[in-house]
Amino acid sequence: MLQTADLTIKLNPNDDVVIARVELSAGTELIKENVRVAGNVPAGHKVAIRDIAEGQPVRRYNQIIGYSTKPIRAGEHVHVHNLGMAHFERDYAYGQDYKPTELVPNPATFMGIKRPDGRVATRNYLAIVSSVNCSAHVSRRVAEYFQGERLADYPNIDGVIAITHQSGCGMASTGEPVEVLRRVLGGYATHANVHSTVMIGLGCEANQINDLLAAQGLKRSDQLRAFTIQDTGGTRKTIENGIAQIKELLPHANQVKREPCAVSHITLGLQCGGSDGYSGISANPALGAAVDILVRNGGSAILSETPEIYGAEHLLTRRAATRQVGETLIERIRWWEDYTTKLGGDMNNNPSPGNKAGGLTTILEKSLGAAAKGGTTGLMAVYKYAERVTAKGFVFMDTPGYDPVSATGQVAGGANMICFTTGRGSAYGCKPSPSLKLATNTALWNRQEEDMDINCGVIVDGKASIQEVGQQFFDIIVKTASGQPSKSEVFGYGDDEFAPWVLGPTM
Repeated sequence: MLQTADLTIKLNPNDDVVIARVELSAGTELIKENVRVAGNVPAGHKVAIRDIAEGQPVRRYNQIIGYSTKPIRAGEHVHVHNLGMAHFERDYAYGQDYKPTELVPNPATFMGIKRPDGRVATRNYLAIVSSVNCSAHVSRRVAEYFQGERLADYPNIDGVIAITHQSGCGMASTGEPVEVLRRVLGGYATHANVHSTVMIGLGCEANQINDLLAAQGLKRSDQLRAFTIQDTGGTRKTIENGIAQIKELLPHANQVKREPCAVSHITLGLQCGGSDGYSGISANPALGAAVDILVRNGGSAILSETPEIYGAEHLLTRRAATRQVGETLIERIRWWEDYTTKLGGDMNNNPSPGNKAGGLTTILEKSLGAAAKGGTTGLMAVYKYAERVTAKGFVFMDTPGYDPVSATGQVAGGANMICFTTGRGSAYGCKPSPSLKLATNTALWNRQEEDMDINCGVIVDGKASIQEVGQQFFDIIVKTASGQPSKSEVFGYGDDEFAPWVLGPTM
């Protein structure tokens, strides 16, 4: 049972608030802070430990998470009723904290699948990729044919998946919106976890297959096949043709085998969704610790969700390997400020209602916790959405904060595994890349263990350190990359989560 001195967590000596480990009732005395709680405070929420005048900055992690909108007394609950956003200057100090990463002399290995081009897969799928929403139905029908016993004779194949979406027409055939879609579809069609791809179009769409292939520098081959419904002769013939094509590919795809490979071939996509007040205390820093281990072993990790590092970007620019890398990140921040303003939005429209219920008040607070997923090593590169990631180490990809859209860009860029922290509870999968979920608190783990791969709540409970849980999770990453199913894979998640970022008007 927690002692009164352990009822809260103080993250930095300079902080103005502490975080409630458990629900605090009015009158509870916080011995370490010499403060009496003024009213009920939910678990994961903030309590002021000193008086704060109206308009003054409020700090957590020794960073500004917002400004008081009214006077706050020591012991009061600090949340949306008395804390808000305000603009303030950040010192980007490009590269000031950058240090080259020292690689370990004997890198860890996993049981991976080597591809002829040198890439290594964590899974082995065949994919049906729709160029346009008009071919989504036939693509799904082809994939559905291969469910269940029809793959029983191909034990080395993880499945046949349909990559379908709601775009591909109603847009110009040139310009950024279609370029983004083509990057995504090209990235999935040639992903390391995809042995072979059959691409199906309608025939008259804006996103013509030939233009898509040309834009991505791709050519038809035995492992990249393409045709359209109109040229094939209609729905039934197209489905039959797709099934026949996959049947031809199955024996070759099944010839793969797993063998020891350096973990430098693992690229993680880092995600957080359904965050709470514990996310920046437990799961996000534990994932960051695992990322540091992976990077020291030569691997890569992609931090994304640009709107959710807003207010923490100055911590990343300090780690930039070059000034140009840092400035590229800030260029993307400025783009998002302009983008939201033009659309009548607000960068603080995130946190979501669920985030706020979990104790997060402003996007600044959420971002400071979210950035912890990226660990502590140097920021080596910044990529546009769905660009192919070629740099090793810790990198950033510009994506929206909406998890399915963000993860889709990461997978298109080459992530062969997704790591997803959650405090409210997420049920998410991401074929062709396995997704691992980290619970921020033990209550969530106990409630939704069937969806969670590790309980980081032991950090909040004082039973394990961030580094200990980080090492445990790194071991889970290696096992999953070697073929052990994640919780989401057991339930079959991943067929419906493909969600490319749609830019521009739908005409």
